[in-house]
Order: sequence, then C-alpha cells, then structure tokens
Amino acid sequence: MLDAQSLQAASAAHRLAPEASTRLTALAAAVLKAGETARGALRRRLPDQMTAKGPRDYQTEIDVAVERMLVEDLARAFPDHAIKGEEAVGNRAAEAGAPVIHIDPIDGTTNFAWGLPHFAITVCIVENGVVTAGVVYDPMLDELFSAEEGAGAWLDGEPIACVDHAAVEDVLVGAGLPVPGQVKAVSEDTYFAALKRLMANTAGVRRLGSAALSIAYVACGRLDGFFEDGLSVHDYGAAALLVREAGGTVTAFSGGPVTPQGDILAATGALHGWLAEGLR
Repeated sequence: MLDAQSLQAASAAHRLAPEASTRLTALAAAVLKAGETARGALRRRLPDQMTAKGPRDYQTEIDVAVERMLVEDLARAFPDHAIKGEEAVGNRAAEAGAPVIHIDPIDGTTNFAWGLPHFAITVCIVENGVVTAGVVYDPMLDELFSAEEGAGAWLDGEPIACVDHAAVEDVLVGAGLPVPGQVKAVSEDTYFAALKRLMANTAGVRRLGSAALSIAYVACGRLDGFFEDGLSVHDYGAAALLVREAGGTVTAFSGGPVTPQGDILAATGALHGWLAEGLR
C-alpha cells in the first residue's frame, strides 16, 4: 500500500511530461499539496493582518505557512540540497557546490492579500548557477507549469511553446508597474518611456501582479513578452526556464545575461529585440 508521499508523487506525475524526472515530480507534488492551503485561505486582509517587510512589500501568515510546508516536503525529498525560501522559513546550507532549491511560497502576495485570485507557488533547483528544473503552480486555476533543462516546457502534461508573432501591433505584453525605488537597471524615465512605447504600439499592456505567472504566460503564448526590474531567483527562476524551454529568450534589459539586480526581459524570439530597444 502506498504511503501519503508516494500517492502525492503519483498524482503529480500525471501532470508532468511523460519522461519527467523523480526530482521534478517531487517539486510538483510539494507545490500541489501546498496549493490547497493557499487556495483555501484566499480572502481580503487588512493592514493589521499583514506584516510589512518593506514599503509596499507584504507578508501574510499564508506565505509563512506555505513555505514551511514546502520546506518540510523538499527537505525530505532532497536531503543534500541547500534551501533558500523568500520568507527564510527553514533555510539550510549544504556542502559547497550542492544544488540550491529556491522557493517563493506566494508570488503575487499583494494580489493574495487583497483577495485577488491570481498568484503562484514557484520552486526551482539551481545547479552551478543554472536553473535546471522548476515548477510554477497557479492554485486558483489549478494549472501546473513545469520544465527541466533540455526537456521542453509543459502545462499539465501537455507541451507548450512561445508563439512567435512579429507584428508589434498584434502582441500583448506584460510588465511590472514598479514601486518607488524598484527600478535600478535603467533610469525611471527610460522604464516609463518603455511602458508608454508599449501602450502606443502594441495590442495592450498587462500588469497581472505575479511575475512568475506572467513569465510562464510568455512560455505558453498568453503573453508575447514581459519585463520587470528588481526580481529575485525565487520569483523568476522556474518561469524563465519555462520560456527558454518553450523557445523564447530571457535576458537582462540590456540583452545580456540576467544580472543580480533582477532586471528580467522575457519574450518570444520575434519580439525580444524590439522590447530590448525600448529599454536602452
């Protein structure tokens, strides 16, 4: 008879690529389980029901509870991996060079705290500075995005790909609307000029409130591009892998490798260059 952990893994495996590894299955099982808690706790919270980690940077009790659940399951599944969670619940070190698991228990906490049903749980594994496996889970739509290096991008067991469309007037682009001080990779004038350029030339601009889901949407064709400054590997790691495995491009605003500042530009191959021009 299978134990609870084995049953969770078996259930998760049905929503992944047919050849998905046991480690991707473990990531998927953990986020699906934690998603039940997040989904059941969605409601409007008032300021005295949240913790302010910084200006306009919120934490709810569910951020902490979900991360604790994930750490418990992932520490058991990956005893030799380091763990780094956004809320630092159960972070642990490992031997030098060991893989690192990055966790964002609620990506889109502001949405979640206001009761908006658009947020994600995302986990990725980084080896030697490279994201090699990751999942992005939308608990409200019950959608599981997953990817492994060299194995394609998947949504609930079906392969996904970026939709290359070169006509700028017919693309839909996501972008972060930054809080004061968030934009560091370029000047605020440049960033807001890029947003204005999008509004003047594209089919529309969307600010959805979850970077992980927005980047995942580029991977499956719901968006043609996305950019935001000041993100962390917790936010973008798994989703960026999805885009690359789906045939898209992920860079810094400059078009070069992503920097520690976390300026992320994810787009289809047809659109990436045009977006990068607007951020120079």
